[in-house]
Parts: sequence; structure tokens; C-alpha cells
Amino acid sequence: MEIQDGCLLRIFIGESDKHQGSSLYEWIVLAARAQNLAGATVLRGLMGYGANSVIHTHKIERLSVDWPIVIELVDTRQKLEDFLALVEPHLQGGMATLEKADVRLYRPRK
Repeated sequence: MEIQDGCLLRIFIGESDKHQGSSLYEWIVLAARAQNLAGATVLRGLMGYGANSVIHTHKIERLSVDWPIVIELVDTRQKLEDFLALVEPHLQGGMATLEKADVRLYRPRK
């Protein structure tokens, strides 16, 4: 991957979001791997809110937990744009951002 062409796609969803009965975040990561994207990471947030302004938190008094999830994907802008076009129809809600990333190191573990 060329450093000047690196991009970071972040997809913000809820942990309870599903795709055909499975976790949406898991489906997104598996789809990214199938598309040969450079990398993907799923992060669980402790607290957040989105377009509905509903607070999602880890506090124990909440019986229904829908933790905020961020999926970070790295590759070239074009590959990420193509990937977003593939997954966007499956996102019921959430947000996606795309930004330039200076990829300084990308190599498999020895």
C-alpha cells in the first residue's frame, strides 16, 4: 500500500445491530476480509449516542445493552469507497466517515 493513498473508514453502529441473524460488525469484518482490505478492527465504546440522540452506556442499571461499536478499516480510498457502497445498504442506522491516513507501517507478523 502506498502511504499517500492510505485511508481510514470508520463505521459507527450499535452492538445489537444484525445482518441475517448475526452481528453486523462481524459480517462487516468478514466482508472486508473477503474484499482483501488491508485491515479491520472492531472497538466497543463505553458510552455514546448517534442520530437518535439515545445515550448508550455500560452502566449496570441499564437492562438493555446496545454498546456503541466502531469498525475501523484501512486501505486505499478507492477500495474503501467500493467497500462502503457494498455494505451501506445493510446499515439500518449509524454513521460512516472516511479520512486520509498516513500508513507508516503495514506488514504481517513474523
